[in-house]
Amino acid sequence: MDFLSEFKQKSQKIIDSIKEDLKTIRTGRANPSLVENLIVETYGGTTKLKLMELSTITTEGPTSLLIIPFDPSVTQDIEKAILKSPLGLSPSIQGTKIILRIPPLSSEQREKYIKLAREKIEERKNQIRSLRDDLRRNIKNLFEKKEITEDIKYRFEKEIDNQNSIIMKEIDFIKEKKENEIREL
Repeated sequence: MDFLSEFKQKSQKIIDSIKEDLKTIRTGRANPSLVENLIVETYGGTTKLKLMELSTITTEGPTSLLIIPFDPSVTQDIEKAILKSPLGLSPSIQGTKIILRIPPLSSEQREKYIKLAREKIEERKNQIRSLRDDLRRNIKNLFEKKEITEDIKYRFEKEIDNQNSIIMKEIDFIKEKKENEIREL
């Protein structure tokens, strides 16, 4: 009956997924994580791979990304995937290299991305609340079956609530950090 460690583990997975998810939201700066998980159809549409599996992605200053495919024959496929993506970026091909210039965000775009980040975070907060509620129900059932005492029930609930508060503060910190990145010029 190690409710607390189970809650911590599941919550940590959700926090990790928040961090990964937020990497895909554009900020004013070039960051390889913006495109690394982009799915590219290659080799005549027979294979779907992530961009990071097909190339090296590095930053070239604060506003450009340099993509160098491992196999030069997939350069056009990478270009198509970037153009089809919702990022709104225009790749520039120079030989076998692809250069992506990240234009500055308009204030309207910034607000749109902040709203998107908040939605993603709220969705994950709800997952954590649901986890907490399930655990509290399990604890209540154990108490009703007289498998634990009332003192233990309250102690477990208090520990879970305390851990939940810590997790929510961590998520709020992640949200603030992302919002500041988006607002940064």
